Amino acid sequence: MTDNRPRENARDRDERGRYVPTDRESPVGAPVIRGDESVTGTHAREAVQFDPDDPDSLADAAETVRQFASGEIADDHLYMLRGAAACAALVRGEGSYKAAAERAGGDATISFIRKWARVHDLPRSVRKQVALGQIAPTAAKHIARVGGEARLLLAWATLDGDLTVREVRSVASAVNDDIPIEQALEEYGVELGQLDVTLSPATYRDLRRRASIEDLDPGELVTTALEEYLE
Repeated sequence: MTDNRPRENARDRDERGRYVPTDRESPVGAPVIRGDESVTGTHAREAVQFDPDDPDSLADAAETVRQFASGEIADDHLYMLRGAAACAALVRGEGSYKAAAERAGGDATISFIRKWARVHDLPRSVRKQVALGQIAPTAAKHIARVGGEARLLLAWATLDGDLTVREVRSVASAVNDDIPIEQALEEYGVELGQLDVTLSPATYRDLRRRASIEDLDPGELVTTALEEYLE
């Protein structure tokens, strides 16, 4: 299979210049998450790989997309990820959304294929949460509309803020209208970066003690420690 991984670009760098993957890094059509037993359990054995460079595999992708668009594929997050993979592989193999839609036929429109192919192109960290059922595939469609770092921030805010699909769609639209994501999330009572964390009693004790002595908010100490750990 041809290595169809996206190239790194400027928007994949954070304010400190660190590389932060915001797009898929594994080859198009590869069941990286769907085939991971630690994520999908026994369903991993049913994972289908779609190779955009193989005619037979591309034919399977076209049939899967047709079934997906018509609702023949089960309304299950793992099967929806399979449909998204088929959409992405078909686009890559046919060379355009229009050609992919014509190849699939049926109810597979250009818009439908574009939306789901984008879900397949989400970074692994986000696709994993979709596979686990933590982020609804329909919400992932809207997360995928957002580019750069905001894509990841919206994904994690969806989890931590318990956002509905409608709310995710609204925030994505606002971000694409150049509204800062922090401002877009505020409308739904979500403070970006706010996360409930459970600490061991000893760690909690020492964190509070150090914060008190240094006249700092505990969150500042946690942020500093995590930045050093994640460096």
